[in-house]
Amino acid sequence: MTIEVLNETDADVDLDALAAQARFVLDRLRIHPQAELSVVCVDEVAMTELHVRWMDEPGPTDVLSFPMDELRQPDDDDEPEPGMLGDVVLCPSVAERQAAAAGHSRDEEMSLLLTHGILHLLGYDHAEPEEHAEMFGLQARLLAEWVAFEGRSR
Repeated sequence: MTIEVLNETDADVDLDALAAQARFVLDRLRIHPQAELSVVCVDEVAMTELHVRWMDEPGPTDVLSFPMDELRQPDDDDEPEPGMLGDVVLCPSVAERQAAAAGHSRDEEMSLLLTHGILHLLGYDHAEPEEHAEMFGLQARLLAEWVAFEGRSR
């Protein structure tokens, strides 16, 4: 699996941890081992430009996802397909503010946002109540599994 993680900000971001978590999430979701993912951390100026251009909404946001090959999580009986998942764009400074408001660390917020962005790449959404319940339930499960795994691997 090819996972590229870039930091285009001045923020101190643990790129190796983001790559490890992305690999963990993709493995748990049975994504093909030859799938490709890009994760990019950008500043608020760049995130605002992306948010306005692609979502037609003002100001920066925390995470944006740009799917490429529209890969989906395979059913239990199906084989996963290779391809380009796409890009997850994170904004560490927005994550920092959200983390403070939520009472946890920026790294925990970045972990949540990365998982959220990956799920969007795989077609999950939260516009409708049923979709919201499914996506956020899966997100919570994946984050709990990641925290447990990370604790065992230290």
